[in-house]
Amino acid sequence: MPETFDLLIRNASVIDGTGALRFSADVGIRNDRIARIGDLPGARGSVEIDAGGRVLSPGFIDAHTHDDRLMLSDGDMAPKVSQGITTVIGGNCGVSLAPMPRAIPDPVTPPLNLLDGDGGWFRFRKFKDYLDALRAQPAATNCAMLVGHTTLRVATMPEGELTRPANTQEIAAMRALVEEAMQAGAIGVSTGLFYEPSIAAPTEEVIAICQPLTAHHGLYCTHMRDEADRVIDSLEESFRIGREVGVPVVISHHKLVGQANFGRSEETLAFIQKNMATQPICLDCYPYTAGSTILSADRAAGSGRVIVTWSKTLPEYAGRDLSDIARQMGVAQDEAVARLLPAGAIYFRMDEADVQRILKFGPTMIGSDGLPHDAAPHPRLWGSFPRVLGHYGRLLGLFPLETAVHKMTGLTAANFGLKDRGVVREGAFADLTLFDADTVDEAASYEKPIAAAHGIDTVIVNGSIVWQHGQSTGARPGRVLAREPENIKALR
Repeated sequence: MPETFDLLIRNASVIDGTGALRFSADVGIRNDRIARIGDLPGARGSVEIDAGGRVLSPGFIDAHTHDDRLMLSDGDMAPKVSQGITTVIGGNCGVSLAPMPRAIPDPVTPPLNLLDGDGGWFRFRKFKDYLDALRAQPAATNCAMLVGHTTLRVATMPEGELTRPANTQEIAAMRALVEEAMQAGAIGVSTGLFYEPSIAAPTEEVIAICQPLTAHHGLYCTHMRDEADRVIDSLEESFRIGREVGVPVVISHHKLVGQANFGRSEETLAFIQKNMATQPICLDCYPYTAGSTILSADRAAGSGRVIVTWSKTLPEYAGRDLSDIARQMGVAQDEAVARLLPAGAIYFRMDEADVQRILKFGPTMIGSDGLPHDAAPHPRLWGSFPRVLGHYGRLLGLFPLETAVHKMTGLTAANFGLKDRGVVREGAFADLTLFDADTVDEAASYEKPIAAAHGIDTVIVNGSIVWQHGQSTGARPGRVLAREPENIKALR
């Protein structure tokens, strides 16, 4: 009898996610797992795909997302599956959709409004309630979720007092919410110490609320306090928190901001590598010289170019350069910002040489940091992973394709403790991406930010096809993933 599979992929060039060289093989899938890899000439599949020599890799794992609401409001996850992503890490930068045991302030406290400007989605009193909702209404992608420190502050501190350090009682309340979240299935805590109101939190507050991570083998992920002049101080603060809590540290979207700091990635990467020798540390980055977050006059003043991504008061200006908006209004830039608020923006304030150096650094994972609810989003939302493969890998030769794939699959799965993900091997979950190595690249741009990537053929999550022929299939087989200590490798 011929061997049979639910899905059989023939004639693939397999890049397995470990960094090893590619090899030719057929891949047979049963249910949600990879059952066989090899030469399978007599095998049959209920569904068969002839890869025709295209690359079959593990599905990409987005190390840094803000998809907390998107998974519930638009579960097809087109911005992600269209670029080959099969798992997202959510709840980053201190911003998570849960827990929110009381009414959210109106207007929603920035940067929480990056997830929902009206507040209706902040309806999950416990983190368990949120994860239960994700399980009851699965998305097309898997997810692993962090609980956000800013969300915890808004949930526990008086509305008018967020600009001060938390007191003993508030810290205890936040710590209790972290414990509940970890028991429910969160993988760690994230902070956004760069942002108001969390910038008011001293290091000791963060250490105190993160204490439950120790017993639960959680992660500490941080948008650091400063990515500009005081970047080394902020790295040291991040490492200190990890040491005192006894957990791994993830430096989110590592970058150097401002012309005075161009070139300092040599210094920061050396400092990170030095500390990696004594404690578990990892980092991610996105492949662009512009970032995106809430609009502010201070950030705009320090940027070479600013594009408005959304405005609640003047939505017609989304996608326009701030300088053009100010000129049309006939006012100074600061006044234009004041009229647009609350709003979001793209800021051009990084150096391409730093971006390339950080991308090439061996331990760097790939994260999109996309904001899915912006009217005119940063192109990283739709294009980060194909841009790494195409622009930086194939065109600029920054690294071999096998290395690029490892940075977005096996490396990320190991760092986040995602068992049987991020690799193509027998017994692993069938999260897979089939793409054309000669054409894969971003299609999204700053001028046209919403566009499916070039060269992504088929995307499979837990054995089900979620993207094919340039569109979502409607399948939503995603799962909430746990961090499994027995699978966690020491970060290098």
